[in-house]
Amino acid sequence: MSLSTVLRSVGPRRTLFAPTFIQPLRHYTAKGADRPPAPHGQQAGKESTPSATSAIAFKSRFHHPRRTASPYPIPPPTPSAEEAVNNILYNTPMPTQEPNARHVLSCFCLNEPGVISRISGVLAARNFNIDSLVGAQTEVQDLGRVTVVARGKLAEIEQVRKQLEDLVPVWAVIDYSNTKLVERELLLVKVSILGAEHLHEQMPIDIIRDENVDTVEEALHDFPDLHLPQPSASEALLNVMSHLKAITELTKLFQGRVLDISSDCVILEICAKPSRIDNFIKLVKPFGILEASRTGAMAMPRSPVMDHYEPQREHAYEDTENKAEMNLPPG
Repeated sequence: MSLSTVLRSVGPRRTLFAPTFIQPLRHYTAKGADRPPAPHGQQAGKESTPSATSAIAFKSRFHHPRRTASPYPIPPPTPSAEEAVNNILYNTPMPTQEPNARHVLSCFCLNEPGVISRISGVLAARNFNIDSLVGAQTEVQDLGRVTVVARGKLAEIEQVRKQLEDLVPVWAVIDYSNTKLVERELLLVKVSILGAEHLHEQMPIDIIRDENVDTVEEALHDFPDLHLPQPSASEALLNVMSHLKAITELTKLFQGRVLDISSDCVILEICAKPSRIDNFIKLVKPFGILEASRTGAMAMPRSPVMDHYEPQREHAYEDTENKAEMNLPPG
């Protein structure tokens, strides 16, 4: 086969594939983009003939760098014990600022020695502020009732109630916090009727502050302002009677009574709820309180009032409405 024959067979193939390869270059140039660089060894401005390396040159013109792999994550540093505790304390929310409310607990327990100490021990372990604790035997044999008035949060009181019920001699514990109650407390108070200016004579312990003083007379000499002018006998009697009358009237307003009376003091008895007891103590304090003793609060829930005629009234209203509807004309 001659050389001319080979060239004739190869020539049409080049002309056949040449327009297909040059067409995307013309389209690329028509869009206004930069013309690809001329191959090595060819001057710019002259038409370049496609070669086997044209695609490589085109790709290198708009080469995008490969995305490098992200580095491995660095493990966090291991904190020390002190840093870990500080982080935990910092992220811990603050406790709720719930006020300490007053709660009344009634414990039904066996009437045996040591029950009161076990109940008070549970309350003391929780660091509760106990206002009063009263225990006594009931009308049932071997059954005692202990009433505890304490202050704390509702969740803590509920936990204490469950702990008290877990005690062996305790039958049940009832929380009367949100219940209508009848609370009573007994107060015995000894009040001076001589007046507040003579209170130091009846209570010499308050003015004897020096341990080296042996008698009251020596202590009185150290306080010259206590030597007040002595009133006459009639004036002193009038003052005593006026004080006695005022104290008696005040006691009657609180539905109390006078249990004992002497030449210089009286003993009063008040039975009321704890808040009224506090108010009475504040009112008689200016007269001079010599002694005071409180029994503590006792509580019992109120019973609901049942109206036996209420069902009859409901049926009566229903019958009246039915009769009125029956008397209406049709339509």
